[in-house]
Amino acid sequence: MTEVVAALIWQGNKFMICQRPAHKARGLLWEFVGGKVEPGETPEEALVRECREELDVTIQVGKLYTEVTHVYPDLTVHLSLFHASIREGTPKKLEHNDIQFIAPSEIPNYDFCPADVEILQKIRMDFEG
Repeated sequence: MTEVVAALIWQGNKFMICQRPAHKARGLLWEFVGGKVEPGETPEEALVRECREELDVTIQVGKLYTEVTHVYPDLTVHLSLFHASIREGTPKKLEHNDIQFIAPSEIPNYDFCPADVEILQKIRMDFEG
């Protein structure tokens, strides 16, 4: 099983989503910023590293929001989504096609990676209002 971490970064009442590049698996689908936990890293350390690599920002990792296990045809991922905030920098598209901040009510307007669907339902229940 692949351990993956992701960040739930809010800007006002909107949260950040990133569009995967076309050439990668699940290309052009939307996701939370994050990635695989490397050997010897804590999930929090991995999330700080991934946000630096993908967005050129420094984040403060908060509490775990939720976690889910998803089986893709090519791999099984255990995804842990943490609350996080940007401490330094402005997000740049270093690895993604696009970056958006969306309200929970806008979730249906985007095609997300399958592993994120259950999490997005929780976000809508918890934050849509």
